[in-house]
Amino acid sequence: MKIAVTSQNHKTITKHAGRCRNFWVFTIENKQIVDRQLLELPKEQCFHDSPGHATHPLDNVDVLISAEMGQGLVRRLAEKDILGLVTTQTDPETAVTLYLQDALPTVAPEDHSHGHHHEH
Repeated sequence: MKIAVTSQNHKTITKHAGRCRNFWVFTIENKQIVDRQLLELPKEQCFHDSPGHATHPLDNVDVLISAEMGQGLVRRLAEKDILGLVTTQTDPETAVTLYLQDALPTVAPEDHSHGHHHEH
């Protein structure tokens, strides 16, 4: 299992999952973290700027955790069998550990509109 966490600053779980370009990707085996790699994407590969149907470097993760994401991104992830979660937890490794224990505090995704349409 792989779990990605938004971390634009490489330290904490950050907001704006659609614009985030830096992710900690945790590899999980037997409900334990066995590896952690930083994935740094170019701007054109952030979710907001990339087409939803195209392949994406995070297509191989099972869960994406962020401090904020919209319902559109949650749906886009679900189409690729990725669970999108919004949490109040701020530490990436703690969030993953809590998720593995079914104890991650989550909140509803943002119901927001950008005021424009995407041509993805």
